[in-house]
Amino acid sequence: MSSTTAGLSFLALLIVALAAVHVPLGDYMFRVYDSEKDSRVERIIYRLIGADPRAEQSWGAYARSVLAFSAISILALFVFQLVQGKLPLHLHDPATPMTPSLAWNTAVSFVTNTNWQAYSGESTQGHLVQMAGLAVQNFASAAVGMAVAVALVRGFARRRTTELGNFWVDLVRGTIRILLPFAFIAALILVAGGVIQNFHLHDQIVTTLNGTQQTITGGPVASQEAIKELGTNGGGFYNANSAHPFENPTSWSNWIEIFLLLVISFSLPRTFGRMVDSRKQGYAIVAVMGVIATLSVSCMLLFQLQAHGTVPTAIGSAMEGVEQRFGVADSAVFADATTLTSTGAVDSFHDSYTSLGGLMTLFNMQLGEVAPGGTGSGLYGMLILAIITVFVAGLMVGRTPEYLGKKITPREIKLAAAYFLVTPLIVLTGTAVAMALPDQRAGMLNTGPHGLSEVLYAFTSAANNNGSAFAGISVNTTWYNTALGLAMAFGRFLPIILVLALAGSLARQGSTPESIGTLPTHRPQFVGMVVGVTVILVALTFLPALALGPLAEGIH
Repeated sequence: MSSTTAGLSFLALLIVALAAVHVPLGDYMFRVYDSEKDSRVERIIYRLIGADPRAEQSWGAYARSVLAFSAISILALFVFQLVQGKLPLHLHDPATPMTPSLAWNTAVSFVTNTNWQAYSGESTQGHLVQMAGLAVQNFASAAVGMAVAVALVRGFARRRTTELGNFWVDLVRGTIRILLPFAFIAALILVAGGVIQNFHLHDQIVTTLNGTQQTITGGPVASQEAIKELGTNGGGFYNANSAHPFENPTSWSNWIEIFLLLVISFSLPRTFGRMVDSRKQGYAIVAVMGVIATLSVSCMLLFQLQAHGTVPTAIGSAMEGVEQRFGVADSAVFADATTLTSTGAVDSFHDSYTSLGGLMTLFNMQLGEVAPGGTGSGLYGMLILAIITVFVAGLMVGRTPEYLGKKITPREIKLAAAYFLVTPLIVLTGTAVAMALPDQRAGMLNTGPHGLSEVLYAFTSAANNNGSAFAGISVNTTWYNTALGLAMAFGRFLPIILVLALAGSLARQGSTPESIGTLPTHRPQFVGMVVGVTVILVALTFLPALALGPLAEGIH
């Protein structure tokens, strides 16, 4: 079987599996967030944190809860990393010392669901920090994203109210009822597939065939790998991330990991459709996600399998930086999925991709990671783009736009536009400042267009809370740790505040009856319009930067 045929079969099976779970998983998540009953475990948690599960919150109170929870999480993880040398299961001689700037960067990274790593996991973080610090935030940050998405959907579904639900209830339910059980099952599957799960430190020393001594690093990997993918986190236990055989040993486990990083985000539109009492609206949103994802993965496969150059042409694809056990096609699907979501996990070296293949990883993130996007963040990002689309359509016919029975007034479109603009502002400003400073330019492994792509990729990944990298760039410096940490924090929490403010504004409205001039938002016409608006807006925003980076490299 040729590489192309195998890659298409791999992709086809993935699509079938995602389609099969879309309805049951989406319906299950609807029941989780719509239920009025709390389990005994949940009631105990509410008592411990002092939350009243029956008290609903306005958008301001909901936002303050998100910010307070995240701020405490950042502080706790920051201190945890700095004192890990005094705790059990720590590394005696870490290769990369945990400095305050690196601890800050890592704490912000995991709390914001970015999971950017400026260090080598197995030689920097001890097992206790990996389990009780980083893996815990993998659950919490994903649950926060899902809670914010649900709050926005309630804004569309509710009428003449200021209440959007209770953040603490949404957070606990998302963790206890969705992420924990599914991650537990996924971890067992990964262990069965060869992913390791133990507490071995750096004391497993073996003698290789040529007589040299090699240290085999163990750890509780499968439990972290499961939520890393399921929660679209992406931070790896090992420096090689999902290219490491202990994290991702076979092509079969590779398929499972791609499925995990896509499954919740592709099922949430069904939850949205159930909550607004219109399954057709949910199908329209998932159709937009599917069209963009199909176009993106098609381009990625084309650029990687039909690469130009002496070596790629001779073997029929671009093998540099690709694990042979996965192959080019499956690695290209992984790279596309991880950048279309906010996962950031990698099973190949994005810095070694062809210029146009690297362009696709950048463009996927610059789309706002909405096809299907991060766990929760993909849904609310896509709903923002749907609002912008109905606004554009309203301009064309001279009519006040409406979406799901809510008028899109100047207040709503200002919030939506601010949401769309804040991330490009962070990306382009950060890249410009880094390129203007000689010391920061010196961190690039390459010069010319590819060097610019490394810096642009770093800030695109940070601001969009992705976490993957053009790994040639050296970022473990005080300046990059600080700057990228700020990009991650602002890129996560400013959009969340704008989304919740929009949800509050929508919830206060009544219902606007459909009329002959109402744009149908569940038909293929609207799906095509959202796809077009998304691609055009992102292209207009980032094309100049891309022209100086990967496009210039490709032409050269």
